[in-house]
Amino acid sequence: MFEKILIANRGEIALRVQRACREMGIKTVAVHSTADSEAMHVRLADEAVCIGPPAARDSYLNKAAIISAATITGADAIHPGYGFLSENAAFAEMVAEHHLTFIGPDPKHIRNMGDKVVAKQTAKEAGIPVVPGSEGAIPDENAAVEIADSIGYPVLIKASAGGGGRGMKVAQSRDDVREAFTTAGTEAKAAFGNGEVYMEKYLGHPRHIEIQVLGDKHGNVVHLGERDCSLQRKHQKIFEETPSPALNRAQANEIGDVVVTAMKKIGYDNAGTVEFLYEDGKFYFIEMNTRLQVEHPVTEMVTGLDLVREQIRVAAGLELEFKQEDVKFEGYAMECRINAENSYTFAPSPGKILGYHAPGGRRVRVDSGMFAGFKIPPHYDSLIAKLIVQGSTREECLMRMRRALHEYVIDGIDTTIPLHQAVLNEPTFVDGNYDIRWLENFVASRNAK
Repeated sequence: MFEKILIANRGEIALRVQRACREMGIKTVAVHSTADSEAMHVRLADEAVCIGPPAARDSYLNKAAIISAATITGADAIHPGYGFLSENAAFAEMVAEHHLTFIGPDPKHIRNMGDKVVAKQTAKEAGIPVVPGSEGAIPDENAAVEIADSIGYPVLIKASAGGGGRGMKVAQSRDDVREAFTTAGTEAKAAFGNGEVYMEKYLGHPRHIEIQVLGDKHGNVVHLGERDCSLQRKHQKIFEETPSPALNRAQANEIGDVVVTAMKKIGYDNAGTVEFLYEDGKFYFIEMNTRLQVEHPVTEMVTGLDLVREQIRVAAGLELEFKQEDVKFEGYAMECRINAENSYTFAPSPGKILGYHAPGGRRVRVDSGMFAGFKIPPHYDSLIAKLIVQGSTREECLMRMRRALHEYVIDGIDTTIPLHQAVLNEPTFVDGNYDIRWLENFVASRNAK
């Protein structure tokens, strides 16, 4: 087992990994920018190293600085958390070249799944259902029209190397396809340095369902159930729950078994999440995240497993301690992402937290590095906390989340707490009747009043 792990991240996820390490008797090294020198993950680490100025490109994305920090502190492994360098195959390879262990999957899987076109083809070959679309990157405008005609309108043109909604355009007709092909390619080139785009059938009212998997280096793979991540704005998740109100246990296990078979086929190890669009009883693969997910706590709440602990054990070469039949699901769990943003304009709200009180009580969990007096820097993602609750039933879960949101106090900045409170009282959401476009329609209707 590792003696010391460097955590190449910040905020709540750095603190989350740190806590797992401490419970395993592993020392930790925090890295931080000058903007995060007073952050909680820095204060609680065994050692801390400043790796650069506030801009992420000069600190948390600075591969050489992170490797140097690991070397000088004597760390023997690096946990990347999520975001930043967590899905950077070149960084994972660099870690190995410096005789350190990357706590994540093999770089080849990071690289293959990081390219949307390659990921889709890999999934298809492994037996995972995919959305009808182009076989690969679209070479030109005329080819785009031909493919769209064969698929049927509307279609979605997406950046091959993209994410977060950038380089993504919907086309309703031939003329739309020509324009979307050009604009999506231009956006993709600007955002990701890669202008390649591909095409998929556009689904009208799908849900976003994902399957959590965990594999080891000995060929063992299990799935840990599904998460419903359909509440999104601009393709960014803000709320997750498990199990999905759209599925029954048999449906969830069926797609879970398909994913497990596929992951065994490609030899995947460590934590990963296979994401689908679900509509009219059918699943369609959209991507795979080869890392720990922001929403992993809801899975931990219903399974009783510590996914970070399992990641560390697997990276150390140990076998999973359980098989698929040992995984039990208890009740329901929900997660509200608390962002430093205005609830309805989503304008960022960095600044000093003047007062802070986290909710507590039975089956309530808060993952956050916030405290009164902390200054939220403007340089990074706006996520500042995750509020997670568990209940025996979905109704109990909803009631507990409402109570916890009511208790949560974050003064001095705008947060998305009011948005979550409004959503959790909306009848269609309470009934579980929502899809990936529901939230944006809900916000638009509120803003129109």
